[in-house]
Amino acid sequence: SGPVPLISFNEALQHFQTADLSACRKKIQATARRQGLAALFRFLFGPPRLQQQLQGERDLALAMAQCGLDDSEAVHMRILQTIYKKLTCSRLGCPRYGAHWEELGFQGADPGTDLRGTGMLGLMQMLHFVMDAQTLPLARQIFRLSHHETQAPDVTPILLQNFPFCIMSVNITRIVLQALREECLSRECNRRQQVIAVLNDVYAAAFLQLYRVWKSQHKTIADSGFLLKELELSAKKKPKQLLKSLEAYVSRSPVADGIQRLSPPSSSSSISAGRAGEEINFTGVCDLQVELEGEPRLV
Repeated sequence: SGPVPLISFNEALQHFQTADLSACRKKIQATARRQGLAALFRFLFGPPRLQQQLQGERDLALAMAQCGLDDSEAVHMRILQTIYKKLTCSRLGCPRYGAHWEELGFQGADPGTDLRGTGMLGLMQMLHFVMDAQTLPLARQIFRLSHHETQAPDVTPILLQNFPFCIMSVNITRIVLQALREECLSRECNRRQQVIAVLNDVYAAAFLQLYRVWKSQHKTIADSGFLLKELELSAKKKPKQLLKSLEAYVSRSPVADGIQRLSPPSSSSSISAGRAGEEINFTGVCDLQVELEGEPRLV
């Protein structure tokens, strides 16, 4: 069959822009449901709503999250192979199924089983992370840390800091999706007149925060649930602060010299709107509790 060529994020995105995602669009719920006092509080004090001209791009992102990994789709397979090659620095591809995916940080031999609730959007965010010259060094640093065994200061036993990279990534995509559906990212999307680019930057910024805390505070997999809850709170309450942290990081990187903006404008803002439907669900080893609508948040 020959080697599978790498695929850029824009080429993959163009595929989804033109693909028939009607079945996926029927399943999406564009915004989180609120009732009673929660709905009134959201109306009076909540973030701005996403502008109408951006709702089609939002719905594309949500439709991709409902789209499963399909072995018969060449683009899906190229996305998977590109992620593998960029993270492992390998020039060679790998079989569709096998233990090598566990080494990448999936739970088993089939990555598709770990994408419930984030679907192809989970892989698309990984693809952007490894194909963007600004964030590829960070992606590889995090991947190395995910395999790292280190020793905490003044502690005799070896402290294992390894974690499943791809499962962590899927959890971060889930957080980004929740923040989008709760309209916590609408202000930034409206300001930049973009949705998918904002989602990718929030994803990268959240992964950067996780990496810094994990490495500096010698965290282990036992801390993952708590850290992911903190990330969820940051993405929903302080997305601007997260993005500024990422901007500062890439501005100090040699490959990002002179870059003022994290992501260039994309053509995806003109995508037609989809239809709302069922709520997105997620399961995984680092699964977070989904907050019930109207229920007070514990802090």
